[in-house]
Amino acid sequence: MDTSESTPVPDPEAVESGQVPEGPGRRGWRRWAMDTRPLRRPAYRRLWSSTVVTAVGSQLTAVAVPKQIYDITGSSAWVGYASLAGLVPMVLFALWGGAVADTVDRRKLLLVTNSGIAVTSVLFWIQAASGLGSVAVLMVLLAAQQAFFGLNSPARNASIARLVPADELAAANALGSTVMQTGLVAGPLLAGALIPVIGLPELYLLDAVALCVTLWAVFRLPALPPSASATVRRAGLREIAEGFRYISLHKVLLLSFLADVIAMVFGMPRALFPQLAAETYGSYGEGLALGLLFAAIPVGAVLGGLFSGTFSRARRHGWMVIGAVVAWGVSIAGFGLSGSLWLAVAFLACAGVADMVSMVFRGAILLSAATDEMRGRMQGVFTVVVAGGPRLADVLHGTAGAAFGPRAAVAGGGLLVVALMLALAAAVPALRRYRV
Repeated sequence: MDTSESTPVPDPEAVESGQVPEGPGRRGWRRWAMDTRPLRRPAYRRLWSSTVVTAVGSQLTAVAVPKQIYDITGSSAWVGYASLAGLVPMVLFALWGGAVADTVDRRKLLLVTNSGIAVTSVLFWIQAASGLGSVAVLMVLLAAQQAFFGLNSPARNASIARLVPADELAAANALGSTVMQTGLVAGPLLAGALIPVIGLPELYLLDAVALCVTLWAVFRLPALPPSASATVRRAGLREIAEGFRYISLHKVLLLSFLADVIAMVFGMPRALFPQLAAETYGSYGEGLALGLLFAAIPVGAVLGGLFSGTFSRARRHGWMVIGAVVAWGVSIAGFGLSGSLWLAVAFLACAGVADMVSMVFRGAILLSAATDEMRGRMQGVFTVVVAGGPRLADVLHGTAGAAFGPRAAVAGGGLLVVALMLALAAAVPALRRYRV
C-alpha cells in the first residue's frame, strides 16, 4: 500500500531548530542519489541556495581577472603575479577571519563580507567598463576581494553545524561541495561563451548581481551569535595561536588536516597537465587533451556528489577519509601510468570522486570534533590548507616533472600519497577510531 500521502509533514519550527527525526530509509535508486535531508531545514537551505548562485558567479570573475591582465600585459608572468597577490591576503585574512567568526554573530559577519565582495565586483566592472587598463588597480582589487573571501569562508563553513544536526553534516558538506565543484566546471564554460557576446566588463557585473542574491539569502538566516560557553572576546594573534594549539591537542583534527596536505601536496599534478597534453596526449589534439585533463577531476567530484547517498550516511568518518585519500593516490598513480587519454581522464575522474568523499568527511570531522567556540578558527586553517596545498603541489610537481619526466612524477606522487596515508593511519589510531 502506498503510504506517501499519509506521511506527516514536519513542523516548520522543529525543522528550523534541527529537531526533526530522520524519516524512513530511502528505497531503490534514491538510496544511491544525493542525500538532501539538510535541505528540509529552511536555514541551511537559505545558506546553500546562496552558494548555488555564487558558485558560478564567482567563477566569472575568476576568469575575467586573468583574461583582463593578459590582455593588458600580454604576459603570463603577470597573471601568475596576480594569483600570488590574491593568495597572500586570502591566507592572512582566513586565519584572522576564523578568530573573528568565533567572537561575533556569524550572520552579521557574512553580511559584511559578502557586501565587501559585492562592492569589489562593482569596482572591477567600473574599471573594466571605463577602459582604465591598470594592472596595479586590478591587483589591489583582487587582493581586497580575496581578503573579504578569507574573512567570509570560515564563518560560512562554521555556521553549518548550527543549522543541521550532527548526523546530517556529511550530507550538508556533500551538497555544498557538489555545488562548488559544479561551479568550477560551469562557470569557466559560461564565461568563455559570454565574453564574445556581452564583453568582459559585464562578467564582473553579473557576479555583483549574483552576490546581491546571496546577501538576501544570508539576511534571512537566523542570528548566529557566539555560543554561551565562549570566552573569547577579541580576535588577535593570541586567539589565532589558540586555534593552532587546539588543533595540536586534538589528534583527529590534526590528522584530518595532514590527510589533505598529503593528498594535495604530493598528489595534485595539475602543473604537469600542459606538458602531458603536449607530449603524451598530443596525438589527440593538444587543446582537447588539456581541456579534458583540467575538467576531469571536478567532473568526477560532481558525479561523486550526485551519488553521495552511497556514502554520506557512513558513521566511521575517519575510515572514510583514510579510504578516500588512498583511493585518490591510486587513481593519480593510474593516471600517471596511462598512455591513453581516455584512460587518463577516467583515472582523474575517479580521483575526483575520491576527493569529494574526502572533502565531505574531513569537513564533517572539523564541524563535529571541534567545539562551536573554536569552529571558526578551524575553518580558517581549513581554508588556508585547501588554498595552499595545490599551490605547493604546483611547485613540487613542476620540479619533479623536470627532473624525472611528467609521467614518472605523477605516478610516483600518487604512490607516495598511498604510502604516507597508510603509514599515518597505522601510526596514529585516532583517525581510524573516529566516528559519529
